[in-house]
Amino acid sequence: MNSNDFVTLFFLVAAVVIFWQLRSVLGRRTGNEKPPADIFGERAKDSAGPSDEDRVVTLARSEAEDRFAAIDAFSPAGTPLNQQLRELAQVDPSFTPKEFLNGARAAYEMIVTAFASGDRATLKGLLSAEVYDGFDAAISERERSGSVMKFTFVGIEKAEITSAGVKGNEEQITVRLFSHLISATYDKMGTLIDGDAEAVVEVNDIWTFARDTRSRDPNWKLIATESEQ
Repeated sequence: MNSNDFVTLFFLVAAVVIFWQLRSVLGRRTGNEKPPADIFGERAKDSAGPSDEDRVVTLARSEAEDRFAAIDAFSPAGTPLNQQLRELAQVDPSFTPKEFLNGARAAYEMIVTAFASGDRATLKGLLSAEVYDGFDAAISERERSGSVMKFTFVGIEKAEITSAGVKGNEEQITVRLFSHLISATYDKMGTLIDGDAEAVVEVNDIWTFARDTRSRDPNWKLIATESEQ
C-alpha cells in the first residue's frame, strides 16, 4: 500500500467515525427539544381566539344589550313607553333616552331664548319648516308693532319623554317640559302689555321632536308644540 492509499483510507475511516458520532448525537432526545410546530392542525384551531365574525356578532349583541339596559333603566320593562323606546333604538342604534333628553333640554332653552330675541337663524336650524313659519310670524308681528320682549330663562325643573315611535322614515319623540321663565313684553312706548318683569313663571310645554332616519344630520328638529295650563 502506497502513501496515497494510506491517506485515502485514513480519511474514509475518519468520515465513518464522525458520521456515527453525529448520528448518535442527533438521534438522541435530551428532553429539551421543542415540539414540532402545528401551524394548521387541531392545536392551532383549539388555541386560537374568536374569529373576526365571532367578535363582530358578540360586539353587536353587547351593544344591543347595553342600549336596552339603558332603556330599561329609564323606563320600566314591559311598559308601553319602554316598548316604544326599544323599537326606536332598533331603527336608530345611536339612540339613548338619557342623551336625547339632555339634548331636548338644551334645544328648549335655545329655542325659547332665540324666539324672545328674534334670532331667526338659530330657530331655522332647530325647527321644522311649519313650526318655523309660526315662530317667524309671531316675531314679525312683534317687530311691526314695535313691541319689545324681555326674557330670562331660569331653568328646566323637569323633562320627561311621554311617547316615542317611528313613522315612515321619521323618528318622533314627544317630551313634556316643566320650565321656569321670566317674560315681559312692552309696547313701543315702553308700557308693559304682557307678562311680568319680576315674576318667575312656571311653563309646562309638550314638544315633539323628529329626525329623518335617512339623513346624515344627527340633529332633531321641533315639529309640534303644545302648552299645558
